[in-house]
Amino acid sequence: MGWLFVIAVVAASIIVLAAGVWWRRRRRRRRRMPDGPTVRAGFEACRADLERSFFELAAASGKPRGLRWKSVEFGDDRLFLRDRRTSEWLALRAVTIAFEAIPGSDMEGLPAVGNLRCGWALFVWRGGWQATGRTILNLGPEEVLRQFAGRYEPCDDSSPGGG
Repeated sequence: MGWLFVIAVVAASIIVLAAGVWWRRRRRRRRRMPDGPTVRAGFEACRADLERSFFELAAASGKPRGLRWKSVEFGDDRLFLRDRRTSEWLALRAVTIAFEAIPGSDMEGLPAVGNLRCGWALFVWRGGWQATGRTILNLGPEEVLRQFAGRYEPCDDSSPGGG
């Protein structure tokens, strides 16, 4: 009977210790995250580099299959979102993308290949802004906010059509 008590105390101690470590890390991570104005200013300061990096990463991704990234035009619309759990920042920037078919691919000769695609380029804050090369296609700003509403909350003055 004495051993069961010792095992229960050790197990409870381990659980309490693990919960304390988790809570401390979470608080420390939240403290390091900058506020909205700082994040937006940082994004604007390195916007040209982020745009170039985004295009390079997206073009190298091989997606969509059978298409090559021809060009990306960045629009004025931007959304800044904050992860509800981790406080990590996410920026979405409106883009218009032109693709061309890769010779010999399934897409070659299809008339829809030349159509421009509207979407959102994704960027993340990890101690500084980074391009992800990922794109959300075929959604308007309100639809993006609705789709991400469970995990992300919009920044105070981040709104469709502005930012």
